[in-house]
Amino acid sequence: MNEALITNKKMSASVRTRIKIPIHTRTSKLKLNAEIVTFSNLCDIGEHLAIIFAPLSDVPYVRVHSECLTGDVFGSERCDCGEQLDEAMTILGEQGGILLYLRQEGRGIGLYNKLDAYHLQISQGLDTFAANQAINFPDDLRNFHVAAEMLQALGISEIALITNNPDKVSQLKKSGIQIHHVLPTGVFVNKTNQSYLRAKIDKHYHTINLGKEV
Repeated sequence: MNEALITNKKMSASVRTRIKIPIHTRTSKLKLNAEIVTFSNLCDIGEHLAIIFAPLSDVPYVRVHSECLTGDVFGSERCDCGEQLDEAMTILGEQGGILLYLRQEGRGIGLYNKLDAYHLQISQGLDTFAANQAINFPDDLRNFHVAAEMLQALGISEIALITNNPDKVSQLKKSGIQIHHVLPTGVFVNKTNQSYLRAKIDKHYHTINLGKEV
């Protein structure tokens, strides 16, 4: 076989390391025993993680969560990311499952660009998608094929997905992951993020029931 063809052939994603770390959620203070898994040969250069909460069923619950430093770490009220992360870890910690933590800050545009978009949202009243477009980015740059690669490296082909984002469902299915059923995330609305949530509903059809808005 041609050596160049062998060199250029992409290797399948595989598990790189596993380490057990006790963790807890910020909200419930639930103490959880988790295993953090890293990967080799993923389709992008992000240092993505899988956090596994035992025991895993044949069709485990999975949350695909894109990194949000402002929400996940600092508790920003401009989004609902931190609350969704805590909710997912609580569900997975109690029932078993996998959190895929993807390094896709700002729907893939990066932290500094996300903060630039925040500035436009605040100063010009743009919604989250219009602000991305104003700084010359698409609505959403994320590619969830990498999440499918991570699951396949873990030997998982069928999941119950925790999400309100139909694009995650669609992309994972196209990448070979069977979705047994979808568990919607909770609704975490406040006076600051309600326009953000409304834009996700109106423009990208997220299944969020805002009810009577704040």
